[in-house]
Amino acid sequence: MRVFRGAGRDRLGWFAAVPLGVLAAGAMVAHPALPGGSLLPTFLPWLGLSVLPILALAAWRRSGIALAAALFPLTAWLALFGGHLVPAREPAPDLVAVQHNVSDENPDVPGTVRTLLEADPDLVALEEVTPEALPAYRAAFPAAYSHHSVHGTVALWSRHPLAEEAALDIRPATLGADWNRGLRAVARTPYGDIAVYVVHLPSVRPGPAGLDAERRDDSARRLAAALAAEPLDRVILLGDLNATTKDRGLEPVTSLLGTAESDFAFSWPAAFPVARIDQVLARSLTVTSVRTLPGTGSDHLPIAAHLRR
Repeated sequence: MRVFRGAGRDRLGWFAAVPLGVLAAGAMVAHPALPGGSLLPTFLPWLGLSVLPILALAAWRRSGIALAAALFPLTAWLALFGGHLVPAREPAPDLVAVQHNVSDENPDVPGTVRTLLEADPDLVALEEVTPEALPAYRAAFPAAYSHHSVHGTVALWSRHPLAEEAALDIRPATLGADWNRGLRAVARTPYGDIAVYVVHLPSVRPGPAGLDAERRDDSARRLAAALAAEPLDRVILLGDLNATTKDRGLEPVTSLLGTAESDFAFSWPAAFPVARIDQVLARSLTVTSVRTLPGTGSDHLPIAAHLRR
């Protein structure tokens, strides 16, 4: 009778725990080649939670096979993300950049700006800055950030002088000419001129075939073309990209710029952050760390990035 019960427990491990463990581990390891558009890359870190039901099943049935099956997703998750759990010794940054989608319904502009400035940034990029709220943002930034550029609903405030300020056309082909969510400026820093891009890519919307990212991907390709043609060697891109850096739709951009692999600096949604879709990327500069800042009146959390030459 004992043998029968033990065999039953192990059969449940084979038929339930093992397939779940293999499926979760396979999705993490093979995600670049799997279908799923933006959905799988966005929630990739959360696949580690698949270990919990397997462990619960192992405890309930006292199944050694189920317990062993939990090692598949656990090992895959640690291989992808385990390095981010170990605090790194970071040198002092040369530049600090803050990125925030402030929300066009933000009720507390002064408080939002105070939160962003607590990071002591050199650059502050904002999205969803409405014409009605713009005077309040201009009034909230102190004199140390007198250099700023605004085009459409994106804006940049800087400690350093800005030159060559201009709108950046990343408008998808299906949107009208009044859609303006990009700018480029040159920051005259103590380390030389740096091209700074501030962008807000289109949102990803649910569609009949899953998540519809066509407009975002079109905008990302246009952004990548501008970055590829950028004459300055040093570039910083700040923006709400509506994508994680592992999203294949962002590959035209991420193939040109890099960032710190801080996968857990989740910025959206602010109430329960599940993904970082706000990004700071750079070329010929190293983004050494990315972290979130306290919440504001927005549905996004701000992020702060340290950069080194």
